[in-house]
Amino acid sequence: MNLGDLLAKNGIVTGLKAADKKQALHELAVRAGDAAGVSAHDVYNALIQRERLSSTSLGRGIAIPHVKLPGVAAITCIFAKLDQPIAFDSHDGEPVDLLFFLLAPEDAGGDHLKALARISRLVRDPATLERLRSSNDTESIRRVLTAPATSHAA
Repeated sequence: MNLGDLLAKNGIVTGLKAADKKQALHELAVRAGDAAGVSAHDVYNALIQRERLSSTSLGRGIAIPHVKLPGVAAITCIFAKLDQPIAFDSHDGEPVDLLFFLLAPEDAGGDHLKALARISRLVRDPATLERLRSSNDTESIRRVLTAPATSHAA
């Protein structure tokens, strides 16, 4: 699965300003709602409910908030690089500076899981994380996000 196929038209955000987790989620909800043609309010409420179950932070400054909603036609991804890291209820206690948000149709079970797995593989690579963190323009970030997956098999 190629993230380039899932990224919303304006789905890469650099320098996102958010004082806290709720504000970051709200910003993602607005952008994803616009991209998917659904209510940002509904997206935000679903995000808050999802985060109450368990933080979507992976640790190492990365979070993958994700929700499924009725009315969403296709999986939509928004990538945001925060201006300043924020507390995100991370299991490792580290603040988050990279957010991958997935908004999926209610019935996107397998594809939703494939998208989560693709992002997880991408951020497992320390060199990829360094490239994402050092890139400050959308085209550089897009190249990192859409590079072919590398195998981590031994």
